[in-house]
Amino acid sequence: MKQIISALLAIGILTVADARAEPTTQPIPKVMHDAESKTAFTNKTELADLGGGCFWCMEAVFVRLPGVVSVQSGFAGGTTDHPTYKQVCSETTGHAEVTEVEFDPAKITYAKLLEVFWQAHDPTTLNRQGGDEGTSYRSIILYRDEKQKLLAEKSKLAAQNDFENPIVTEIVPLKKFYVAEDYHQDYYDHNPNQGYCQVVIAPKLEKLEKKMVIQETPQTKK
Repeated sequence: MKQIISALLAIGILTVADARAEPTTQPIPKVMHDAESKTAFTNKTELADLGGGCFWCMEAVFVRLPGVVSVQSGFAGGTTDHPTYKQVCSETTGHAEVTEVEFDPAKITYAKLLEVFWQAHDPTTLNRQGGDEGTSYRSIILYRDEKQKLLAEKSKLAAQNDFENPIVTEIVPLKKFYVAEDYHQDYYDHNPNQGYCQVVIAPKLEKLEKKMVIQETPQTKK
Protein backbone atom coordinates (compact mmCIF):
# COMPACT_ATOMS: atom_id res chain seq x y z
CA MET A 1 0.00 0.00 0.00
CA LYS A 2 2.73 2.46 0.98
CA GLN A 3 4.67 1.74 -2.21
CA ILE A 4 1.59 2.27 -4.37
CA ILE A 5 0.71 5.60 -2.74
CA SER A 6 4.31 6.79 -2.95
CA ALA A 7 4.37 5.98 -6.67
CA LEU A 8 1.11 7.82 -7.26
CA LEU A 9 2.48 10.85 -5.41
CA ALA A 10 5.69 10.75 -7.41
CA ILE A 11 3.93 10.86 -10.78
CA GLY A 12 1.36 13.40 -9.68
CA ILE A 13 -1.76 11.25 -9.79
CA LEU A 14 -2.26 11.58 -6.03
CA THR A 15 -1.49 14.66 -3.94
CA VAL A 16 -0.84 14.90 -0.22
CA ALA A 17 -4.08 16.85 0.08
CA ASP A 18 -5.96 13.95 -1.54
CA ALA A 19 -4.28 11.50 0.81
CA ARG A 20 -5.48 13.61 3.71
CA ALA A 21 -9.11 13.63 2.62
CA GLU A 22 -11.57 14.35 5.41
CA PRO A 23 -15.02 12.95 6.26
CA THR A 24 -17.99 14.87 4.85
CA THR A 25 -19.55 15.42 8.28
CA GLN A 26 -17.67 17.73 10.64
CA PRO A 27 -19.27 18.36 14.06
CA ILE A 28 -18.25 21.54 15.84
CA PRO A 29 -15.59 20.99 18.53
CA LYS A 30 -17.18 20.93 21.97
CA VAL A 31 -14.24 21.59 24.30
CA MET A 32 -12.09 24.66 24.83
CA HIS A 33 -9.16 25.19 27.21
CA ASP A 34 -7.42 28.46 28.00
CA ALA A 35 -4.10 29.12 29.66
CA GLU A 36 -5.67 28.87 33.12
CA SER A 37 -7.74 25.76 32.45
CA LYS A 38 -7.22 22.85 34.83
CA THR A 39 -10.32 20.89 33.83
CA ALA A 40 -9.73 17.14 33.46
CA PHE A 41 -6.11 17.47 34.55
CA THR A 42 -4.56 16.65 37.90
CA ASN A 43 -2.09 18.66 39.92
CA LYS A 44 0.53 16.05 39.07
CA THR A 45 0.50 16.74 35.34
CA GLU A 46 1.27 19.74 33.14
CA LEU A 47 0.29 20.81 29.63
CA ALA A 48 2.34 21.71 26.55
CA ASP A 49 0.77 23.20 23.42
CA LEU A 50 2.83 22.62 20.27
CA GLY A 51 2.16 22.89 16.56
CA GLY A 52 4.43 21.38 13.92
CA GLY A 53 2.26 20.95 10.84
CA CYS A 54 -0.42 18.28 10.64
CA PHE A 55 -1.68 17.48 14.13
CA TRP A 56 -2.19 13.85 13.11
CA CYS A 57 1.59 13.62 12.74
CA MET A 58 2.52 15.39 15.94
CA GLU A 59 -0.04 13.51 18.02
CA ALA A 60 1.32 10.17 16.77
CA VAL A 61 4.81 11.23 17.87
CA PHE A 62 4.03 12.61 21.33
CA VAL A 63 1.74 9.76 22.29
CA ARG A 64 4.76 7.44 21.99
CA LEU A 65 6.81 9.23 24.64
CA PRO A 66 7.13 7.73 28.15
CA GLY A 67 5.71 10.21 30.62
CA VAL A 68 3.06 11.55 28.27
CA VAL A 69 -0.39 10.94 29.77
CA SER A 70 -2.59 12.05 26.88
CA VAL A 71 -2.51 14.04 23.65
CA GLN A 72 -5.34 15.99 22.05
CA SER A 73 -5.42 17.42 18.55
CA GLY A 74 -6.92 20.87 18.18
CA PHE A 75 -6.55 24.48 17.14
CA ALA A 76 -4.89 27.52 18.74
CA GLY A 77 -3.38 30.86 17.86
CA GLY A 78 -6.35 32.22 15.92
CA THR A 79 -9.24 34.63 16.36
CA THR A 80 -12.39 32.62 15.58
CA ASP A 81 -14.21 31.04 18.51
CA HIS A 82 -14.85 27.30 18.31
CA PRO A 83 -13.48 26.84 14.77
CA THR A 84 -14.19 23.69 12.79
CA TYR A 85 -11.51 21.80 10.88
CA LYS A 86 -13.01 23.00 7.62
CA GLN A 87 -12.83 26.62 8.76
CA VAL A 88 -9.21 26.28 9.88
CA CYS A 89 -8.26 24.67 6.57
CA SER A 90 -9.81 27.66 4.77
CA GLU A 91 -7.00 29.80 6.26
CA THR A 92 -9.51 32.40 7.50
CA THR A 93 -9.42 31.83 11.27
CA GLY A 94 -5.73 32.36 11.99
CA HIS A 95 -5.47 29.09 13.89
CA ALA A 96 -2.69 26.54 13.66
CA GLU A 97 -3.15 22.80 14.02
CA VAL A 98 -1.83 22.13 17.51
CA THR A 99 -1.36 19.19 19.87
CA GLU A 100 -2.03 19.69 23.55
CA VAL A 101 0.21 17.29 25.45
CA GLU A 102 -0.58 16.33 29.02
CA PHE A 103 2.58 15.03 30.67
CA ASP A 104 3.96 13.96 34.02
CA PRO A 105 6.92 16.28 34.77
CA ALA A 106 8.34 13.63 37.11
CA LYS A 107 8.81 11.36 34.09
CA ILE A 108 9.38 13.76 31.19
CA THR A 109 10.18 17.47 31.29
CA TYR A 110 8.82 20.31 29.19
CA ALA A 111 12.35 20.83 27.90
CA LYS A 112 12.50 17.21 26.73
CA LEU A 113 9.18 17.58 24.92
CA LEU A 114 10.66 20.56 23.09
CA GLU A 115 13.71 18.51 22.07
CA VAL A 116 11.37 15.95 20.48
CA PHE A 117 9.31 18.75 18.92
CA TRP A 118 12.32 20.05 16.96
CA GLN A 119 13.09 16.55 15.68
CA ALA A 120 9.50 15.74 14.74
CA HIS A 121 9.11 18.45 12.08
CA ASP A 122 11.04 21.00 10.04
CA PRO A 123 10.88 24.31 11.94
CA THR A 124 12.67 26.20 9.15
CA THR A 125 9.87 26.10 6.55
CA LEU A 126 7.43 29.00 6.89
CA ASN A 127 3.77 27.95 6.93
CA ARG A 128 4.57 24.56 5.44
CA GLN A 129 5.41 20.98 6.34
CA GLY A 130 6.15 18.89 3.29
CA GLY A 131 3.09 18.94 1.05
CA ASP A 132 0.94 20.64 3.71
CA GLU A 133 0.94 24.39 3.03
CA GLY A 134 -0.77 27.30 4.77
CA THR A 135 -0.65 29.23 8.03
CA SER A 136 -2.56 26.43 9.78
CA TYR A 137 0.55 24.27 9.33
CA ARG A 138 2.97 26.80 10.81
CA SER A 139 5.50 25.84 13.46
CA ILE A 140 4.37 27.28 16.79
CA ILE A 141 4.92 26.97 20.54
CA LEU A 142 2.16 28.39 22.73
CA TYR A 143 3.39 28.92 26.27
CA ARG A 144 1.19 28.92 29.38
CA ASP A 145 3.46 30.85 31.73
CA GLU A 146 6.77 32.68 31.93
CA LYS A 147 8.65 29.50 32.75
CA GLN A 148 7.47 27.78 29.58
CA LYS A 149 8.26 30.91 27.56
CA LEU A 150 11.85 31.04 28.80
CA LEU A 151 12.35 27.30 28.23
CA ALA A 152 10.94 27.58 24.72
CA GLU A 153 13.23 30.48 23.82
CA LYS A 154 16.26 28.67 25.24
CA SER A 155 15.36 25.47 23.43
CA LYS A 156 14.88 27.30 20.13
CA LEU A 157 18.33 28.85 20.37
CA ALA A 158 19.90 25.47 21.10
CA ALA A 159 17.98 23.74 18.30
CA GLN A 160 19.24 26.24 15.73
CA ASN A 161 22.61 24.48 15.85
CA ASP A 162 20.96 21.46 14.22
CA PHE A 163 19.53 23.36 11.24
CA GLU A 164 21.28 25.12 8.39
CA ASN A 165 18.36 27.49 7.74
CA PRO A 166 16.88 29.84 10.33
CA ILE A 167 14.13 28.46 12.59
CA VAL A 168 10.86 30.32 11.96
CA THR A 169 8.88 28.83 14.86
CA GLU A 170 6.56 31.28 16.62
CA ILE A 171 6.70 31.47 20.41
CA VAL A 172 3.49 33.11 21.62
CA PRO A 173 1.23 33.03 24.70
CA LEU A 174 -1.64 30.55 24.65
CA LYS A 175 -5.04 32.21 24.76
CA LYS A 176 -7.42 29.40 23.87
CA PHE A 177 -7.03 25.82 22.70
CA TYR A 178 -9.99 24.24 20.94
CA VAL A 179 -10.20 20.46 20.78
CA ALA A 180 -10.73 19.26 17.21
CA GLU A 181 -13.54 17.00 16.07
CA ASP A 182 -13.59 13.47 17.48
CA TYR A 183 -12.42 11.79 14.27
CA HIS A 184 -9.09 13.66 14.48
CA GLN A 185 -8.21 12.17 17.87
CA ASP A 186 -5.75 9.23 17.78
CA TYR A 187 -6.11 9.45 14.02
CA TYR A 188 -3.00 7.52 13.05
CA ASP A 189 -3.58 4.64 15.44
CA HIS A 190 -7.20 4.34 14.31
CA ASN A 191 -6.39 4.69 10.61
CA PRO A 192 -2.89 3.29 9.98
CA ASN A 193 -3.72 2.23 6.41
CA GLN A 194 -5.16 5.59 5.35
CA GLY A 195 -3.20 7.23 2.53
CA TYR A 196 -1.76 10.17 4.45
CA CYS A 197 -0.82 7.94 7.36
CA GLN A 198 1.07 5.58 5.04
CA VAL A 199 2.83 8.28 3.03
CA VAL A 200 3.64 10.89 5.68
CA ILE A 201 3.19 9.68 9.26
CA ALA A 202 4.50 6.10 9.15
CA PRO A 203 7.91 7.09 7.69
CA LYS A 204 8.23 9.88 10.28
CA LEU A 205 7.57 7.47 13.14
CA GLU A 206 9.93 4.88 11.71
CA LYS A 207 12.70 7.46 11.49
CA LEU A 208 12.19 8.62 15.08
CA GLU A 209 11.97 5.04 16.34
CA LYS A 210 15.32 4.21 14.73
CA LYS A 211 16.84 7.24 16.44
CA MET A 212 15.27 6.03 19.71
CA VAL A 213 13.47 9.35 20.11
CA ILE A 214 10.11 7.62 20.56
CA GLN A 215 8.87 4.13 21.38
CA GLU A 216 6.90 1.96 19.00
CA THR A 217 3.90 1.42 21.29
CA PRO A 218 1.76 4.47 22.18
CA GLN A 219 2.34 5.14 25.86
CA THR A 220 -1.22 6.35 26.55
CA LYS A 221 -2.65 3.00 25.43
CA LYS A 222 -0.85 1.06 28.15
